[in-house]
Amino acid sequence: MADFKANDLVKAYISIRNERGKLAKEYEAKDLVLKEKLQRLEQAMLSACNDIDADSIKTNSGVIIRSLRENYVCGDWDNFKKFILENNALELLQQRISQTNFKEFINSRKDEGLPPGISTMREFNITVRKSSNQS
Repeated sequence: MADFKANDLVKAYISIRNERGKLAKEYEAKDLVLKEKLQRLEQAMLSACNDIDADSIKTNSGVIIRSLRENYVCGDWDNFKKFILENNALELLQQRISQTNFKEFINSRKDEGLPPGISTMREFNITVRKSSNQS
């Protein structure tokens, strides 16, 4: 009896997941068209700002604001890490743990326990796979 109920649960789960997948593909296709239209409009507005060297243009419908976004990228991590250590500049890095690397680190030092300030959060997840004889 429990096997029958589990089968019904899996069948319903896969059906809903497939329907969500179809909806997501439809949404993504429609959204892509809209994103492309927005990008063309943004380029036209950027050109208008550039043509008159303006950081903003006020219209009856709203305001166009031209802003500069800067991103920094690292092409040489070894030298940058050395710089960080030499200058005690840890604040230049984001504060997050590489889950994969940390797991490997902990597994190689099981007897030592967790480093100070670290705790573990665990939760069970469910994964459902469609049976190979299903289409």
